Amino acid sequence: MNRNPFIMAVVAAGTAMLLLSCEGGILGGLYDEPEPVSEYGFIRKETSTGHGEIYINTSGYTYWVYLDFLNAEADSVNIISHDEEPDSWDIAVHRYDTKTNGGAVAMTSFADIDYFAESGHVPEDNEFIEDIMTEDVIAVDMSGMMDGNIIYVSDFYNPELSEWLDVDTSVMPPIYTRSDHVFILRLSDGRHVALKLENHMDNHGVKGYMTILYRTLETPDNGK
Repeated sequence: MNRNPFIMAVVAAGTAMLLLSCEGGILGGLYDEPEPVSEYGFIRKETSTGHGEIYINTSGYTYWVYLDFLNAEADSVNIISHDEEPDSWDIAVHRYDTKTNGGAVAMTSFADIDYFAESGHVPEDNEFIEDIMTEDVIAVDMSGMMDGNIIYVSDFYNPELSEWLDVDTSVMPPIYTRSDHVFILRLSDGRHVALKLENHMDNHGVKGYMTILYRTLETPDNGK
């Protein structure tokens, strides 16, 4: 596996033509492959009083992007070539789908991630949702979508955190609705990380770039 903390953009030859044909067409950016920018990964680390910021390219359907909050590292893994997972990771993102490394996720009622961190509140145990195995969520080939032929792979998936962005494909172009809620990730080692999807597009409005805010909660006041 090739480790790359800045996440190389997964843009193949001919991407420019694809953008021209899809961004303004009937597919409305469903296949967007944005051109690379200079910096990916943990572009701003959290402080004791403020959130950190992650910027990743999830436009490619054949990649998982793995995030390690403890070491502030990001890695890109090719699904089709069966690359190995990183040795250490907390969550992974495929397009806008997510999975955890033995963790669970709860949605909070908070909209501001720093205010949530300062509140010291952690949801009850029964509010945390663990990953499930799925065979019809992680799409790796959308080229036959118009004919109803989408290729999926079996993998784990966290339905709670994946609610940070709703993609309604019942209409064309799809409607993207970003959640305004802060989510809390409970890791297998007991740590808690607050997460909020701040944006799912780049500065040009091209979909597939994700800006994620995060705050690590080392010792929640209720001990959970």
